[in-house]
Amino acid sequence: MQSTSKSLRRRYARSGTGLAHPLLAIWAVLASVIVLMPMLAIGWLAVSGGSADWPHLVANVIPRATGRTLLLVALTGTATAFIGILTAWLVASCEFPLRRFLSAALVLPLAIPAYLAAYAFGELLTFTGPVQGLIRLVFGFQTSRDYWFPDVRSLGGAVLVLSSVLYPYIYLACRSMFLMQGRAAADVARTLGAGPLKVFFRIQIPMARPAIMIGLTLVAMETLNDIGAVEFLGVQTLTFSIFDTWLNRGSLAGAAQIACIMLLFVVALMMVERAARRRQRFSSQKTTAAVHDLARLTLSGWKKWAATIACLLPVLSGFGVPFFILGNYALKRLDQFLAPRLLNALLHSILVSALTALVAVLLGFVLAYAARTGRSRTTEAAGRLASFGYGVPGTVLAIGVLFPLAALDNAVDAQMRDRFGFSTGLLMSGTGFAIIYACTVRFLTMAEGTLEAGFQKLSPHLDMAARALGRTSGQTLRTVLLPMMRPAVLTAALLVFIETMKELSATIMLRPFNFNTLATLVYEDASRAKVEDASVAAMIIVIAGMVPVILVSRSLERRP
Repeated sequence: MQSTSKSLRRRYARSGTGLAHPLLAIWAVLASVIVLMPMLAIGWLAVSGGSADWPHLVANVIPRATGRTLLLVALTGTATAFIGILTAWLVASCEFPLRRFLSAALVLPLAIPAYLAAYAFGELLTFTGPVQGLIRLVFGFQTSRDYWFPDVRSLGGAVLVLSSVLYPYIYLACRSMFLMQGRAAADVARTLGAGPLKVFFRIQIPMARPAIMIGLTLVAMETLNDIGAVEFLGVQTLTFSIFDTWLNRGSLAGAAQIACIMLLFVVALMMVERAARRRQRFSSQKTTAAVHDLARLTLSGWKKWAATIACLLPVLSGFGVPFFILGNYALKRLDQFLAPRLLNALLHSILVSALTALVAVLLGFVLAYAARTGRSRTTEAAGRLASFGYGVPGTVLAIGVLFPLAALDNAVDAQMRDRFGFSTGLLMSGTGFAIIYACTVRFLTMAEGTLEAGFQKLSPHLDMAARALGRTSGQTLRTVLLPMMRPAVLTAALLVFIETMKELSATIMLRPFNFNTLATLVYEDASRAKVEDASVAAMIIVIAGMVPVILVSRSLERRP
């Protein structure tokens, strides 16, 4: 039996060096080229576009925008780390009222895009909002000069909004770490006489450092990517400066130069995250089931209610406020569900999201399958390069996508004029194709990671057995692996579809004339101070975003 297994492995290994493996490697390289091309285009445009605007940018735009961006990322990261780590530790290590419900509910803010949260908080905390209205009613104030109230349209307001919806990135990573490893180590430390706080700071926090860094990196990237919230709240970040320099000043080269600075931010974040996780590996000798059986610290008295409130407040802030404010407006405008403007935007969103999901899943499948059939330096490098797109803000991608597509459109148009005497116009840069390309680059990592996780659940012996029975590599993929990979494929497509529907940064800059998605429709109405009119489209986005969040919450509910 052992010799047979070895012969199967040798045969499978030989088959991986045949025709199928080089073709897969080529396709994997092409997928990475598709991701890298916008970044290369940005560099070329920044260098060759001239320096006429550079003195103005250096003197008036970049220093202020860079300082604001760094401060926003630092403050948002600090706030999300505090909320995420505290709530993850409480639900993983302690027993208190509503713990099981809050364990799943703490994920709900992921369904709320940051720009929708900003619009909701703006409606809640402005002078005409319910909070200040209640203050005036209780204390008898008449005007805003009679009392002081913090301005939500400020850096502090941006930190409040972004931390309210982004903390689940850290919460999910830390909760998993505390459940799998932290509680086992904590029990050992308690038997040696350590108190709960000492265990938390000396044992569990250091063990969770890799998870914390992963979550902080995601938070920083999402903060850099945001444009709707920071513009609405009046915070001039690098992302907004790219948008303003391109569309308001008409300087594509200047926008590309600012985009190069943002790319340096992204590369630095990735390097810091990798360095922080280096040699930070912990393992538990217990099985997952055994870890889950460990006893939690039962809180009593005021402590248990304090823990409940500490976990409830982030849910109310990140999900409750936007859902209540926008939902209340939407209920008063149910007639807008059949408005042509909304239906067109919904159709465009579905079309763009579906095509993006299709392309991203196809490219992600190629990368994941190439890694499965035979790891090589080529496929590993292609996978790493393809994953770079997720960290690039949408505004940066928009510039990198538009430049090569416009050049291709112009070349095709010139050829058609010379040969056939008619103009083809803007076939790619003037249509929704540009949005699909940008979103594919940005969300390819999400599809590839989901599909790779699906492949890892399938034993390599399945491939070996199919090849031993005379199946070719193509037949093995088609008849054996694909049917078993259907759940992973559908999950990857669903995630990319919904993230594309929520995407605003790239869409607002690449959309053709008179082409709205749900996200840009909400942005247009909110920019004209008509948040109420944007509420119906906003609630469609929220409800769509709740689908993957509910799936995650259900998986959390199945865990103790």
